[in-house]
Amino acid sequence: MTEKEKMLAGQMYNAADPELSALRHKARIYRDQVNRELDKVKRNQVMKEWLGKTGEHFHVETPVTLDYGCHIFVGENFYANFNWTVLDTCPVTIGDNAMLGPNVQFYTALHPLDAQERIAGPEYGAPITIGDNVWIGGGAMILAGVTLGDNVVVGAGSVVTKSFGDNVVIAGNPARVIKKLD
Repeated sequence: MTEKEKMLAGQMYNAADPELSALRHKARIYRDQVNRELDKVKRNQVMKEWLGKTGEHFHVETPVTLDYGCHIFVGENFYANFNWTVLDTCPVTIGDNAMLGPNVQFYTALHPLDAQERIAGPEYGAPITIGDNVWIGGGAMILAGVTLGDNVVVGAGSVVTKSFGDNVVIAGNPARVIKKLD
């Protein structure tokens, strides 16, 4: 397997691999184009080229920071407010009608817990999957391996460390169910 294939599969990989370095460099070029572009139509066109998939109707406020970008898949009627940050070493899949507040962060990247192994440099990750009709409040962090079902509301400032099913409001650090929705 290539280092990119290992990365996307959630296996240990070498982030210094030339193919991955080139992909991150390409992402920086896209990031700069997106963050400089004031025209919404032109900005959306660049986002469509950068992301793995988008719906027809979506809007991303700038600035935005994406590690690779090409591993992010968003559905129809997607909205991300200012400062959306994604470390997409593994796929990030977001359903239809998702709304993200400002400063929302998605982190698929992980590092070994053992200090010597971590210092040696290998990395790994786990995908993030977000269902339909999800609203994520400002400043929330969604961590590696999390899946959120449909109709989930994430309170502002929450740190989501585990997966949750449909129709719940979650909040806190770590996030927990604070209300079930009908």
